[in-house]
Amino acid sequence: MTDREQYTPGPASGAQVRKDGEKWTLILVRELRHSPEKVWQALTDPAHLREWAPFDADGSLDAVGTTVKLTTVGAPTPHVSETTVTRADAPKVLEYNWGGSDVRWELEAFGGGTHLTLWTSIDRRFISMGAAGWHICFDVLDHLLSGTPIGRIVGGEAMQFGGWQRLNAEYAKQFGIETPNGPPKAAQES
Repeated sequence: MTDREQYTPGPASGAQVRKDGEKWTLILVRELRHSPEKVWQALTDPAHLREWAPFDADGSLDAVGTTVKLTTVGAPTPHVSETTVTRADAPKVLEYNWGGSDVRWELEAFGGGTHLTLWTSIDRRFISMGAAGWHICFDVLDHLLSGTPIGRIVGGEAMQFGGWQRLNAEYAKQFGIETPNGPPKAAQES
């Protein structure tokens, strides 16, 4: 049995939401046993992103002003958005916009590892789905950095993956919302 076949996501944890009308900001925190420099590379290098992130990048995200095309992976129709890196303070803070959503990564060294925080704006109707998806991405990232890659699990594949529905429901409960049952209607029609 492979590591991927044995993988089951842990319980929903380390997430909170900041509410501003229909746009909510998901804040997801994870403690990783890897240095900020190693985590930074995984957040900015296209080859590393291809192993865990819900998008492919056609260039590095490690410098302010860099323009990169980000392409969703696992969506019914790939969505390509051009982004410009607005902040890149290696290995501490990375900011850019992906598909109309602001994304901010904060990395803080702690005890030989990294306290990683993701801030991303998500339509409130889909915030628990986003939390579930990013939770799995963080797990895949941790496996990758530990030298036991299990392969990217994103989009529709993630939604079919064991544990995603449970995470979606657990995060919905934590955020005080009803559990959404599927992808945004626009994504289904694309």
